[in-house]
Amino acid sequence: FCLDPPVPPLSLTLQGYLRALEPLIPGEELIHTRKKVHSFGEEGGLGQQLQEGLERRAKHSNNWISDWWVQWAYLESRQPLPVHSSPAISLPKRDFSDWRGQLVFASKLIAAALDFKNLVDNGRLPVEYMRGQPLCMELFPLLFSSCRIPGRKHDAIAHHIRARHITVVRNFQFFQLEVYNSDGTRMTESQIHAQLLRIRAESWKTDKEPMGILTSEHRHTWGQAYNRLLKDKLNKDSVRAIEKGLFTLCLDSPVLRVSDENRMAAQILHGGGTYSNSGNRWFDKTLQFVVGEDGSWGILYEQATAEGPPIATLLDHILQYCKKPDPKKTPLVPLRMPKKLYFHIDREIKRDIEHAKQNLDILINDLDIRCFNFRRFGKELPKRHNLSPNAFIQVALQLAYYKVHNEVCATCDIASQRMFRGGRTDYIRSPTNQTLKFVLAFQDPSVSREIKLELLRDAVETYVALTDQALRGQAIDRHLLGLKLQAIEEGRSVPSLFMDTAYGLATHWKLRTGQVPANTDSVMCFGPLVPDGYAVCYNPQSDHVHFSITAFNCCEETQAETLAAVLHSTLCQLQELLQSTV
Repeated sequence: FCLDPPVPPLSLTLQGYLRALEPLIPGEELIHTRKKVHSFGEEGGLGQQLQEGLERRAKHSNNWISDWWVQWAYLESRQPLPVHSSPAISLPKRDFSDWRGQLVFASKLIAAALDFKNLVDNGRLPVEYMRGQPLCMELFPLLFSSCRIPGRKHDAIAHHIRARHITVVRNFQFFQLEVYNSDGTRMTESQIHAQLLRIRAESWKTDKEPMGILTSEHRHTWGQAYNRLLKDKLNKDSVRAIEKGLFTLCLDSPVLRVSDENRMAAQILHGGGTYSNSGNRWFDKTLQFVVGEDGSWGILYEQATAEGPPIATLLDHILQYCKKPDPKKTPLVPLRMPKKLYFHIDREIKRDIEHAKQNLDILINDLDIRCFNFRRFGKELPKRHNLSPNAFIQVALQLAYYKVHNEVCATCDIASQRMFRGGRTDYIRSPTNQTLKFVLAFQDPSVSREIKLELLRDAVETYVALTDQALRGQAIDRHLLGLKLQAIEEGRSVPSLFMDTAYGLATHWKLRTGQVPANTDSVMCFGPLVPDGYAVCYNPQSDHVHFSITAFNCCEETQAETLAAVLHSTLCQLQELLQSTV
C-alpha cells in the first residue's frame, strides 16, 4: 500500500535548516553559518554529491533512511535503556488491590496480547490510515519475540519466529511459561491463571539475585558482562529463553510509598530502584507488561523495534479485550509446570550485578518526574477556535520554557513516517520565528490582545505547516543525518556543516516532546535527551490533558516541578486570551 519515502530536495532542507536556526542563534553567528550552508549546497558542491549518493541509495532500498536511523539513534547509542531511551506508558488503575487481583488481571492481559498477536499472524489486523493514506504495518510482527542484544561497540536486534512461550518475572526470578496447548490453540485465561499461581508459589524460594539489573547498564558495560555471562551453558539457555519469548510479564511486588501518578509512571519506567522492582525487568526486551498488586499497570517498550503508534494500537486492543469475558472453554488437560530459569552466578557476574545496581540507583535518583492532569480544558478548546490542539500545546510549551529560562531552545516533536514503506519517525522542530514573535509579544504588556491572538494563530499555523511537511517526508533532520552518514559511507571526512557550533546547538534537544496517541487516560513518560533538558509527554483528551515532565536533578537550571507549574499557568493564560475574543 505504501510508497517508498522520497529524498527531500537539498535546497529545501538547507533553507529549512537556516530557518530553524534563526530563533536559536545570534545574528553574527547565523551569518557565519549561512556561508557554510551556501558553500555546502552550491552547484556541483559536496552537498550535491552526497545528495546524489542518497538518491542512488533510495533507488536500491525500500527506505533510504530507516536502517541508518535505527542503527545510529538506537543500536550505536551507548546510554542505558531505562530513562534515556525506552518509553513507559502507565495506564489507568484497575479495580484490584492485592496479589489475587493482580494474577487474575495478568491472565487476561496475557490472553489479550496473544489474541492481538493472532490477528497480526493471520493478516487480520486492519490496515491503519492517516489523512486517508494507508500506513505501513511492518512493525507489528516485530513487536513479539524480539529483543535487543548488547554489544561492546553497537547492539543488534534478534527476532525469533515460532516462539510459543512468554517469560514471567517475579521477585527477580524468571520463568518460561508455555502459552499454547499441544494442538496449537492458545491457553485460556483460567489455564494461564493456574500457571501464574504456580509461578507465585515457586518464586519465594532461593536467593534473589536480580539478574535483570544487568540490562539497565551502559551498553558497552552490559555488552562485556553479557559475553561473560553467556560463557556458561546454563546462563546461555536462560538468557536465550528470555530473548526468544513473545514478551515479558513483570509481576511487581507492593510499593511501600503512596502510589500517586508520579510513582506509578516511575515504576513502569525504571522499576523504582534496586530495593523496589528494578530487578523485575529485562530492559532489552521489546515488550514488557508491568502489573502491580495495587491495580497499577503499564507497558515498557524498546524503541529499536517498537514505535508509539503500534504500541497504542496494541494497548487499545487489550483494553477492549479486557471488557469481555473469556470466550474460550478450558480443556481438561494437565499443564506442565512453568520452567524456572536458573543462572550460575560467579564472582565476576556478582560484581557486575553490584555495579549495575549502584549505577541504576544513581540514574533513578537523578530523575525528577512530575505528572499532572490539566483539567481546565482539553483539545476541544483549540478546535473551537480552529487551532490544531497539538500545535497549540507545542506553542504553549515554548512560552512556558521561555518564562522559566528567558530563551527558546531546540525542541523536537515526533512525526510518524508510517505513510512510507518501512517508515519510522522524523522530527518536527520548534521554535519557529513566528513562535518567538508570539512569545516575546505575550510577555509585553504594551501589545494588544488582538495582536497577541493574531501572533498565536500565526505560530500555530506555522507549526501545522511544518507538521504537514514532515508527514509528506519533507522534514529536515533525517535528511541532514542521511547526508552526514552518506559522507562517512563514502569514506569522506564529516562535512564542516556538521562540525559547526550552530549544528551542535540545533541538535542539542533541550525539549524532547511527544504526544501520546491514545484514546484513554494513559500517561507516557521518558527521560530527557540531554543533561540540561526536559522531556514532556502529553495526552490531550476532549476536556483535559495529561502531562508528564522529566528533568535531571544534577542540572540546577532544570526543575520538572517548576516547568509543570509554569506550563499550567501558561495554559490558563492562553485560555483567557482565546476566550476574550468570544
